[in-house]
Amino acid sequence: MNVDFAREYQKKIPFLQHLKIQTDALGQGSARLSLPIEPQMTNSLGTVHGGAIMSLLDVAVCTAARTLHPESVGVITIDMSISFIGGGSGARLMADARVLKDGRSMSFVEGEATNEDGSLVAKAIATVRVRLKDKGG
Repeated sequence: MNVDFAREYQKKIPFLQHLKIQTDALGQGSARLSLPIEPQMTNSLGTVHGGAIMSLLDVAVCTAARTLHPESVGVITIDMSISFIGGGSGARLMADARVLKDGRSMSFVEGEATNEDGSLVAKAIATVRVRLKDKGG
């Protein structure tokens, strides 16, 4: 099944362009995204700010769910829990997300952010809502 519609949908999200988030790979219920680490994205310790990590993981989990719902008008996060495990550093931060259980209007998704060397930065679990097209005219 073709999941290019998920990549096309991302072009409608200006925040992704602002952060320069890239979609590196898409599968059925999975997504791999990356974020270039720029100086303005760091905290007082010189590592990636938690807000940037959360944004990357949020987009990754929604994108993974979106690949399973070509008929939807979008996917929005209802709840996301993140555990920060290590500092984000280097040139790029990677995020891998996969759908754990998918339903017609809700998906349960997990994701993890890593440095380019594979070291774990954060883990997330999320519930996302699939927004279906209105049936009314």
